[in-house]
Amino acid sequence: MSLEKTINTDIKHAMIARDKRKLESLRAVKSALLLIKTGKDTSFAEVPEELEIKTLQKLIKQRKESAKIYKEQNRDEAYEEEMYQAEIIEAYLPTQMSEEEVTKVVVSIIEKTGASSMKDMGKVMGMASKELAGKADNSLVSKIVREKLA
Repeated sequence: MSLEKTINTDIKHAMIARDKRKLESLRAVKSALLLIKTGKDTSFAEVPEELEIKTLQKLIKQRKESAKIYKEQNRDEAYEEEMYQAEIIEAYLPTQMSEEEVTKVVVSIIEKTGASSMKDMGKVMGMASKELAGKADNSLVSKIVREKLA
């Protein structure tokens, strides 16, 4: 089942359960997917999976950045709400790889490309981003690439 259909089904369930917090998160995802689907640069009948994953990651990143700001301002209620929404949205992403698994993939990419210094980071990151899209957070991948090339 596509992400869009899954979200629509979960929206119905949240409405029936009168779960306003979850409903708000799901509607944000549906809205983002609709914007992609109907954007002027696109003509998708069905949004490609890699674009769905990028969209979900973007939404999660926005929530976490907002939560961080709320935490700094001692607005605990808003912080909790943003973290809850991020959690709901994360459930629709593929299972994230562990740091050890990501390290193995990065090491193999470094071996394939023959990268040896920080000058080669762009090349390694490009391949790693494609290979690990949706499976690992790019900040983690970047951190591991830096460690291995340093």
